[in-house]
Amino acid sequence: MLGTVLLLLALAKTGCPSPASLVSRRAEALKRLLEVFGMEDPPAPPTHFKRPPQYMVDLFNTVANADGVTKNPDVLKGNTVRSFLDKTHSEEMRFLFVLSSVAKNEKILMAELHLFRLWRRVTDRPKRHHFCQVNVYQVLDKDKPDTSGGKKLLVARTVSLQTSGWEVFAITSAVRDWTEDESRNQGLLVTVQSRGENPLDPPALQFASGGGHHESKKPMLVLFTDDGRRGASLPTAGFPGESHTPGTTPSLGRSRSTRSLDRLQSCQRYPLSVDFEEIGWSGWIISPRGYNAFHCKGSCPFPLGENMRPTNHATVQSIINALKLSEGVSSPCCVPDKLYSINLLYFDDDENVVLKQYNDMVAGSCGCH
Repeated sequence: MLGTVLLLLALAKTGCPSPASLVSRRAEALKRLLEVFGMEDPPAPPTHFKRPPQYMVDLFNTVANADGVTKNPDVLKGNTVRSFLDKTHSEEMRFLFVLSSVAKNEKILMAELHLFRLWRRVTDRPKRHHFCQVNVYQVLDKDKPDTSGGKKLLVARTVSLQTSGWEVFAITSAVRDWTEDESRNQGLLVTVQSRGENPLDPPALQFASGGGHHESKKPMLVLFTDDGRRGASLPTAGFPGESHTPGTTPSLGRSRSTRSLDRLQSCQRYPLSVDFEEIGWSGWIISPRGYNAFHCKGSCPFPLGENMRPTNHATVQSIINALKLSEGVSSPCCVPDKLYSINLLYFDDDENVVLKQYNDMVAGSCGCH
């Protein structure tokens, strides 16, 4: 399907009988391309400049190369990672994450609460105790979150007072509750208990809250899901990043002699650029700016050599075709015989940042089939 979409986009750039036909063809191509990426409509770009969470950028760079091609397939749990910022914007340790963008068919695999632990203020008096306990609760009753019946303990952890940085808490059970019944989403409550100190003293450990702290330190929910699509193809050594790319991108307006020459050339892989800025998607896609999908072109003449990577079926078909043993049997076709997944980092309609992996998007090699 991706090949058909890219062909339609290419045709939209060439001369057409009428402007209306060109516009219609381009619209159809973009609609089909959105379907490849599992969307009905393109997300609206953020209303103002917004920097994606560094965690999501780092995760993308760990999973994919600069073109978005998967280089480390064992990192992601599922094929989708969503990040949500706290909606309370409060100084208190109460957090609320709106999950309306999570599709009903997405399977919740893992959910994490990311909190940034601040350095202890210099004015804080020295503490004899170097650890404290952090409790994360699922709020059951937003009007009575401090009562035993108004909350459920999800995580209890001992945390050092000597460092700063991100702390990650697993809250999968709560998020599954929220996605099954949106009305159950009353948020989270985090408490800190100092060890051996006066209960009336302020807690020795503080986390950055939704209000009054830099965007890069704000509380975040990270959700790993799977939308049920077939698993992505796995790359092998030597790809991505191969430097030996034969041929050049062909134009659609080729002469008859050029097309004849194509038929004489053996099956090979050629570049096929997909530029997200050119098709108007750069406003909501963060990375990559585009990628090379590659395409396969050339003949599969008899006899098929090992360099053409033929299947046994293709070899038999080539023999039958060459010997004219049966009518209507064509020669084998030059097609991708290895496909790789790509990854997109983008803003959704709610301006949450999403990392999504799509299988079978790049032709890794070509063969006669």
